[in-house]
Amino acid sequence: MVVKVLVVDDSGFFRRRVSEILSADPTIQVIGTATNGKEAIDQALALKPDVITMDYEMPMMDGITAVRHIMQKCPTPVLMFSSLTHEGARVTLDALDAGAVDFLPKNFEDISRNPDKVKQLLCEKVHTISRSNRRFSSAPQPSAQPSVAPSRPAVSGFAPAATAPAPTPARTTPIASRSAPAAAPSSPAPKRKAYKLVAIGTSTGGPVALQRVLTQLPGNFPAPIVLVQHMPAAFTKAFAERLDKLCRISVKEAEDGDILRPGLALLAPGGKQMMIDGRGTVRILPGDERLNYKPCVDITFGSAAKSYGDKVLAVVLTGMGADGREGARLLKQGGSSVWAQDEASCVIYGMPMAIVKANLADAVYSLDDIGKHLVEACH
Repeated sequence: MVVKVLVVDDSGFFRRRVSEILSADPTIQVIGTATNGKEAIDQALALKPDVITMDYEMPMMDGITAVRHIMQKCPTPVLMFSSLTHEGARVTLDALDAGAVDFLPKNFEDISRNPDKVKQLLCEKVHTISRSNRRFSSAPQPSAQPSVAPSRPAVSGFAPAATAPAPTPARTTPIASRSAPAAAPSSPAPKRKAYKLVAIGTSTGGPVALQRVLTQLPGNFPAPIVLVQHMPAAFTKAFAERLDKLCRISVKEAEDGDILRPGLALLAPGGKQMMIDGRGTVRILPGDERLNYKPCVDITFGSAAKSYGDKVLAVVLTGMGADGREGARLLKQGGSSVWAQDEASCVIYGMPMAIVKANLADAVYSLDDIGKHLVEACH
């Protein structure tokens, strides 16, 4: 089946290069281009593409505004292009909040220096997000929160972040382009246990999913939390800062030597690996080039299994691939618990599906239920 793509960018050079790369794949067809956000909306409505690639900075209407309008009028999977800077990270996270499915770094040097690698990555992303649930389901909605994050006690070692308004989520109207996955019966409410660690792994769709889960947790959540999100090195600090502003718990990008504490979530830094030792100390290691993912969920889960035995509650959220499955296997062998997000609420049902198909899931929950069940399970 051919994937129809609309390419949106104000740079003629970039439009041509993206169109050439995609058109070289016989299973992808570029059906149109647009030079700004307003044109993108008009073309999306007229051409009904399967995927839209979207730049952020454009005249007349920027990419984030365009994404919001597209999600309201004709929900379509959007792949954002972003710069590998702190500001680029902030903008990309705004785009994901608005409804974009995934992102790729916009690096002109890579296009000229590594054309084969860029082609493979871009085409893989387009094919993957074309199969996402975004086209027929509402965009992920952050849990209702006060406009300003509630006050919380400081965690030793750093001060609470300044409060900030929560971003306004994009609202979409479901369309019947194909059948949505049937909602599986939800697992029963979890039993309470004195977990020493909650470990969450995710990839595509994860930034919004993590926001929805973590904003449901109270500031006095009794267990330490570690987060592994597939994300470039330039993005994880900005993402941790955003979560910290929105959540009652504290969130920070993990650093080597950080100590696990209740009410604190540590986000694995991009480009590196995060491990936990038996004393509750975080170890940040260089990313191993032999590993596909940096950070890797399997690495973090595996270290948690070794250090905490049966006292870990692991959660695998939306994402492509199967990262987390082997780490979850180790956790299960040690007696720990593993949850998976259900298919209906995933943007990409890859990582959770790998857990379910391997019979490693103790429970399968909808994204909106995971936060409240974490509260119920931990004491």
